[in-house]
Amino acid sequence: MTLFAVVGHTARTDGSFSINDLPGSGGRMDVLCRCVNASLFLSHELRRDVDCCLILCGEPAGPKTIRFSGSSVRSLSPDERSAAALIKKVIDTPCGSTFREAAPGVFIRKGGLEQIIAEHAFAVLDENGTDIRTAADFPAAFLLSDHLNFTEQEEGLIRDSPRFSVGPRCLHADHTITLVNNELDRRACAWR
Repeated sequence: MTLFAVVGHTARTDGSFSINDLPGSGGRMDVLCRCVNASLFLSHELRRDVDCCLILCGEPAGPKTIRFSGSSVRSLSPDERSAAALIKKVIDTPCGSTFREAAPGVFIRKGGLEQIIAEHAFAVLDENGTDIRTAADFPAAFLLSDHLNFTEQEEGLIRDSPRFSVGPRCLHADHTITLVNNELDRRACAWR
C-alpha cells in the first residue's frame, strides 16, 4: 500500500467553494484535485493499492484530512471537477479525530499534519533530497506540499523524515506524484 499526503495550506475546509473556481474560492483546491488524480489513476483503471490524503489547512474550520482510498473509491473520474465534487460532498460531514466514510471510498476527519505523521513514517518529497532512482529503499508513504513551501512549523514536524527527489527541478505536486508512482511501478516490475 502506497500513501501520498498533500498539505493544502489555503484549501477551504467547508463546502462554500465553487467547483467553477477551485483556485480562487477553493483556496487552490485545483492543486489537490490534480494530486488525487495523479495518485490514483492509470490509463483505464485505478491504482487499488494507493491512498491519497489531502490535509486541508484553510478557512474556516481547519485542519481536516480527506482520504481517497484507491481500493474502494467510487464515482471518481480523472478530472479536477470530479474530485472536487467528491470533496465538496464530504467536507461538511460531521467528524471527529478518526476517519469516517462520507462517500464510498472517501473518508474525512478533523486533524492535520501532526496527526498523520504520528501514524505513518513519511518520506518528504523535496527537490533537494536523495534521488529516488538511486535510493536503495524508501517508505511507502510520501508527503508533499501544495503550491507553497512547508511552513516553519511543518518543517519542525518533518525535520527527521528522509527526503527524496524526483529530479533537480521544482515540479508541481501532481507531476511529482506521477514520477514517484512511475518509479514504484518500475521497481515492482523490475522493468528495464
